[in-house]
Amino acid sequence: MPVVSVVVPSVLRPLVQDAGSVRVELPGQGTVTVGQVLGSLAGSHPLLGRRLRDETGALRRHVNVYLGPDEVRRLQGLDTPVPDGAELLIIQSVAGG
Repeated sequence: MPVVSVVVPSVLRPLVQDAGSVRVELPGQGTVTVGQVLGSLAGSHPLLGRRLRDETGALRRHVNVYLGPDEVRRLQGLDTPVPDGAELLIIQSVAGG
């Protein structure tokens, strides 16, 4: 059963009971994708899921997800493979001036 840690930014932590990271366990064997991890996360934290993905399931444009040093949009997007034990980092863009 693959296990992935998802680091949640402080602005979104109230949606995950103020946790700095959430451990996501996925059924099955082998490598999973970013989309599967976020889908599982949304299943247990639906309000967070709606803040990360739009109605079509795509990442919202102000949300960036990193696997290691790479933003997943520059890899394979939601189809990016996530190895067991990896850490995903969510960064929400902040606008202002």
